[in-house]
Amino acid sequence: MEKMNVIEYLVTSIRDSAKYNPDVQAAPSCIIWTDKDRQWESIIPRLQMIMPELLVLGAYQSEKKIGPAIWIRCAIAGTLADISIPSETLPVIYLPGVSRLDLRGVESCPDNLKPLAFLQYLGCFWSQSNTKDWTLSAWLKSGEGGLALDVDQDAGTKNALQIAINALLDEKVDLLRNHHLDAAYFNTLLTGGDPVRDLLTWMEQADAFKNDRAGSEWKAFNEVCKSNFLFSPEKEGILSAAERLANHEGPWKSVWDRYCEAPHRYPQIPNLIKKCKKPEFDLFADETTTSGWPQWNEGQEAQLRKGLMELATIPEHEARKRILKLNAEHSPRRSLVWTELGMSPYAIVLENLSVIAELAANSLAGGTEKDIADGYRSFGWRIDDALVSALNHCETADVFEAVSVAIRAIYYPWAEACALRLQQVWDMNAPGKKLHLIDSNDPCILFVDGLRYDCAKRLSTFLAERGFTIQEEAKWAPLPSVTGTGKPAVAPLATKAESVTDDPDGYNFEVLNTNNLRKIIKDNGYTILLNDGTPIPSAETTKKLWVECGDIDHEGHSRGWKLARQIDVILKELTDMISSLSEKGWKKIKIVTDHGWLLVPGGLNKVELPVALADTKWGRCASLKDGADSNERLYPWYWNPNQHFALANGISCFKAGEEYTHGGLSVQEALVLQLTVTRGASQGTGSSVSIADVSWKGLRCSVQVDGSVDGVQVDIRTDAGAADSSVVLTPRPLKAEGIASLAVEDDSLEGKKAFVVCFTTDGSLVAQIETVIGGGA
Repeated sequence: MEKMNVIEYLVTSIRDSAKYNPDVQAAPSCIIWTDKDRQWESIIPRLQMIMPELLVLGAYQSEKKIGPAIWIRCAIAGTLADISIPSETLPVIYLPGVSRLDLRGVESCPDNLKPLAFLQYLGCFWSQSNTKDWTLSAWLKSGEGGLALDVDQDAGTKNALQIAINALLDEKVDLLRNHHLDAAYFNTLLTGGDPVRDLLTWMEQADAFKNDRAGSEWKAFNEVCKSNFLFSPEKEGILSAAERLANHEGPWKSVWDRYCEAPHRYPQIPNLIKKCKKPEFDLFADETTTSGWPQWNEGQEAQLRKGLMELATIPEHEARKRILKLNAEHSPRRSLVWTELGMSPYAIVLENLSVIAELAANSLAGGTEKDIADGYRSFGWRIDDALVSALNHCETADVFEAVSVAIRAIYYPWAEACALRLQQVWDMNAPGKKLHLIDSNDPCILFVDGLRYDCAKRLSTFLAERGFTIQEEAKWAPLPSVTGTGKPAVAPLATKAESVTDDPDGYNFEVLNTNNLRKIIKDNGYTILLNDGTPIPSAETTKKLWVECGDIDHEGHSRGWKLARQIDVILKELTDMISSLSEKGWKKIKIVTDHGWLLVPGGLNKVELPVALADTKWGRCASLKDGADSNERLYPWYWNPNQHFALANGISCFKAGEEYTHGGLSVQEALVLQLTVTRGASQGTGSSVSIADVSWKGLRCSVQVDGSVDGVQVDIRTDAGAADSSVVLTPRPLKAEGIASLAVEDDSLEGKKAFVVCFTTDGSLVAQIETVIGGGA
């Protein structure tokens, strides 16, 4: 019986009250249920759904089986056409507002009850053993006819029980026996068992929350709040709740912690707190006491913005110190809930600005060309990476303005000094900077236009997370650092060198147009795959593959500083492409690029180059007319050293307002990173392996495996996971066709069960199947 829920137990208890001893008692004609205090009245409609014999005294409503005493007499007698009582049950007559004592004297009982008074002699009562009416609390607690539960008897518990009775009916009796039932328990039944969530939901939804709950549920919610949070929603209101949440003291600490776990579920709460008056914090107040107030966070953000804007008027070294000081003051706010809600944009960008400030204290404006390259490879690229990250967080014009001021204060001087030094020590005659056509044997080359060094490092990280192994090689890009010059330099052209003109035109720094370049690549035996949705060819059917994907350069010229928001999108697209290539069997993928770029919000400083002196003028490079006299240094073109061009000094630009540009000589533009990507020991290996067939001829086992079998070996073991339980002399690698043959040396093992297993080079199992050595069942 304990497996039943409360309502089932209640129905059984009522019906069982009619049991009698036929040797000494007459069968009762009905069951009378008196309820002077009307405690059970609210659940009668539910009971009538499962007790068709239940009749109720009251104003006439025949469809609800409610009517006056005379109507009940007729219903019991079976004279009402619309009322039917099952023959296997006795009528149950519920009398709300009536006590057993009211029926005791037939002559003295109220007139409205007289037609029923005589039934007390013909029927039986559902009541306590002491003849008192069953109250809710008494029936739950009593061990004689009740549920024998542990129920508090205080007024608060009885009131909560009255409110929660409908919910209580659905509870399992055996589960209730494991609880102490008090007011808090009954109130929780109506509020879903999670008062913290309900409180936050009420704060978020306000009147809608109240309107969605019946009166009893709303009362229970208020009682729960009073008990758990010392707070009355009905009397104190939402703004009082918001103030307590902001202070999150005492029992409200758990509410605050829950809010911080998922603040996006409650978007109205910050606005509610802003409507409350913020306390006047003293000078020593910190995040532990102020963190709950978005107004305080907004004030801190305003101070931080002011501090960043002031960087425009102070020297570079002072600006770096100021940023590091600001970061020490504001970094704790990055862990607050307001940051997760996007309300601390200045604190967020400050993290990246502080990286620039710290690393830019190390100058690259000294030493040799190699020293500069080594320094950039060691730490310099992190500065550019931090700059991109800072710009990526600029969601509003105000934030961008402040970030631009900071970047121009601490980054621009560092990059300018580095570029000037590189241009000063640049060795134009170094072997790696002279024309060298590539005779590539790389089976798969992926070209990315404008994959700057720091972006290549990010891509390397993304790939490593997918389990790839990456080799990095830094190289100087051909000058000028533009696509027309750099892309052919990394393309496989050597076997068709005669297709490249001996005296290429330097006017646009383009040795081959796109169509001609692709034609030569094809003539070198490469299939060309563009990022246009064309299916990736398999390495089994294609000898060599040239892939073009991820046009960072195009995005930079189109978007300016907003390129920073697209970098990760493009790099993840590249990561997906490389993963897809790997899945198609391309074991080694070489990633090459043509040039890097400069990115400075607000634009690079313009240097004048009269139009009359230039045949063509790009942002950072220009082709000068014969005999033109310019202060700019001249450099030989990679493809024709007899052609010279001018590069803008430092990181200046021949055009005004250019935030993104390239073509010049700086580590950002000219030092690039080539990546060679291979599948890791356990990545991409055996990920889709399945054992298709196992066959035996004597003690020799032939195994057929489907899927990616590169690097997968086969073994036969008595225990699948234990390599030392192998029964073959040595595991065998799968051939390209996915087959392997193994022999069991010990003939005493024939007929015994074992496992054929496939595993990768790191020992990870990727497939297994049970077998019988020698074959058979």
